[in-house]
Amino acid sequence: MLFRLRRSRMVRALACTLAVPLAAAVLSACGTHGVSTTADGKTVLRYQGSTGTVTPFELAADLGYFAKTRLQWQGDTTSGPANIQAAATQQLEFGSAFNGAVVKLIAGGAPVTSVLSSYGADEQSYTGYFVRDDSGIATARDLIGKKVGVNTLGAHHEFITREWLHEQGLSDAEIARVQLVVLPPASTEEALRTGQIDVAALQGVFLETAVARGGIHTLYTDKNLFGQFDYGTYVFRNDFIQQHADAVGDFVQGTARAIRWLQVTPRDQVVARFADIIHKRGRNENTGLLKYYKSSGIPVPGAVIADKELQIWIDWLVRNHQLTAGKVAAKDIYTNKFNPYANGTYPPISGPGGEKVAK
Repeated sequence: MLFRLRRSRMVRALACTLAVPLAAAVLSACGTHGVSTTADGKTVLRYQGSTGTVTPFELAADLGYFAKTRLQWQGDTTSGPANIQAAATQQLEFGSAFNGAVVKLIAGGAPVTSVLSSYGADEQSYTGYFVRDDSGIATARDLIGKKVGVNTLGAHHEFITREWLHEQGLSDAEIARVQLVVLPPASTEEALRTGQIDVAALQGVFLETAVARGGIHTLYTDKNLFGQFDYGTYVFRNDFIQQHADAVGDFVQGTARAIRWLQVTPRDQVVARFADIIHKRGRNENTGLLKYYKSSGIPVPGAVIADKELQIWIDWLVRNHQLTAGKVAAKDIYTNKFNPYANGTYPPISGPGGEKVAK
């Protein structure tokens, strides 16, 4: 989720994002990437990261949880939809995005499968949609004709906003009059405070620092809308899963264990580990914002995927005439078979090595 600047009317939002027929066409035109291996026989997995943060799979590598794979950084991602399209078109081995974007990509013909939840909202970490204290905005109806700042189109911020407006009783025509403005997350708070936008979607460090400065409050949050919920997944291409099942299985088991490590490890130990990882990888990144870390944001032990986490967005797309009813079923677009917290390797609520943990 990083930094571009565009504007678009909400009515055009989904048409502008994830041009899945095009993605499918590009995929069919691509040759098969020659998968690399290390000298000791490990499968190389190309990925995109995020500046100043540590992903669960990067943590897994540092914790020594991978036995058959080696990660290879290919730069930082610009957005979830772009990240999974890069995976679908063989520029990367895997990617992560909001589940609504994953559904759209698969419905458009891209042969990928979700294998593990990648982010969500838990008790401490979530996405909040903020307004200024002096804005006079108190209800969904107050947003008609107003601007909402989001990090990209066709992803989490847009879907949550549109769903909240719908649940608050706005018609499709009224929702179309709420304008989405794409902003870099680092600039969104300033845009709100200077009146360039009326609502700011904030999460992570950007949420924490904005709240600390005062003068703003939440209008709605993803957590209040759906509760604690997994919102995104990691996807691999189907051909890669078939040809390199051991590598995919190794990635999933290691990343699931790293997520569980985050879920059960005291915050100060997590922050210290993150800082050490960032320093060791030598990308000239600032670790100062790690002090705002609160939690993994993933509420389900080991990031096991549930039908409802995909089906809810399938239903949303059908209701909004973006998907034909019956074309996609949640059970057909994900698998938990590699996840040790789902396949019987570990008890579902055990620790990162299968050990019993305190409740």
